[in-house]
Amino acid sequence: MTEIADLTATQTLARIRGGTLTFEAVREALAARIAGREPVVRAFAHLNPAPAATAGPLHGVFFGVKDVLDTADQPSQYGSPIWAGWQPRADAACVAMARGAGAAIMGKSVTTEFATRFPGATTNPHNPAHTPGGSSSGSAAGVAAGFFHIGFGTQTAGSILRPAAYCGVVGFKPTYGTLPRGGMKVMSESLDTIGILARSVADCALAMGALTGADHSDPGVAPRPPRLALVGATGDTAALMHRVADACRAAGAEVVELTLPPVIAAGLEAHPWVMNMESVQALAWEFLTARDQLSPVLRERLAEAQAAPAARLAQARAAFFAAQNAFPAAIEGFDAVLTPSAPGEAPAGIHATGEPTFNSLWTLLHTPCISVPAGQGPQGLPLGVQIVTPRGQDAACLMWGEWVRRALA
Repeated sequence: MTEIADLTATQTLARIRGGTLTFEAVREALAARIAGREPVVRAFAHLNPAPAATAGPLHGVFFGVKDVLDTADQPSQYGSPIWAGWQPRADAACVAMARGAGAAIMGKSVTTEFATRFPGATTNPHNPAHTPGGSSSGSAAGVAAGFFHIGFGTQTAGSILRPAAYCGVVGFKPTYGTLPRGGMKVMSESLDTIGILARSVADCALAMGALTGADHSDPGVAPRPPRLALVGATGDTAALMHRVADACRAAGAEVVELTLPPVIAAGLEAHPWVMNMESVQALAWEFLTARDQLSPVLRERLAEAQAAPAARLAQARAAFFAAQNAFPAAIEGFDAVLTPSAPGEAPAGIHATGEPTFNSLWTLLHTPCISVPAGQGPQGLPLGVQIVTPRGQDAACLMWGEWVRRALA
């Protein structure tokens, strides 16, 4: 029998509504799991000692909030000593929306430094000698470990989808701008997107529906098998993607390898410049007044970006716009793109969080994308595969993500 702490949000709500489970029993089960595993996993930047909730569609669902999103009742420290002990007066908009829907906030989950490269202390719940990925490290690890049902994450390059893959959970990055960024420590105005990590696609649909009011109630109902564009099935990911493609074909999908046009590749090459040069702007106060408290890797990155001519940012943004405009035609005739979530299993060590090789493109294109578990690699650690749809097609992304997940089951 599945332990209470391992139930999905959807399963938890069904039991509460059926009278076989209570909010208090869920809270106690999650607290016991945290007490047993948090000393090793280290998913929390701050643990709420008494999470409570009001009535609503998410009553009984517990969230972890990435520590770049403000909370009125818990510190927001952004993964940096500069902000140690900082207590905002208000919740971030998405956190307030979750509370308004009846969710309980279990705590603040660990982020890398300002959601960039320098990692926190979180370990992978599947093997603590490996990274959980980043920058939404604590949210991914906390969901995987059974500490909370849903984790808020943010993505500038690959910060939702890569840790989801490494930790064996589902990560959903909606269309850019779907969840409001009020109360978020933003790093890149052109890129930063708030999303969620969960134990199932159905949980992602549940949470997004409750937060936005959109109808994502049943992602498991697909009208037919999809036509999928296979992108990135090369090198270390070739075996995984060919296995995934074969499973999808066996379930009735048409899968066709696709090479994206040069204009989209040019957008990807521009991504680091937009990300880094906008981060200089976002961290202007910290870089000016507390530079010695930034990690060496972030100081170097910001100094390099600050020295670049302003025209480079304008050129990089223009490359973004061109890629965004070209993408719909590039995948015309396909329902979704099928691509790796990460270069492989979670790397050993927790002093780096892996590379966003297969994520940055979709972030800059502002498309919805979802990572679903795709078995294990040679070290016994989780693998993931991404499903990507055009901007605004979030419901379709969830639906085809669930279709692929079932094809792989």
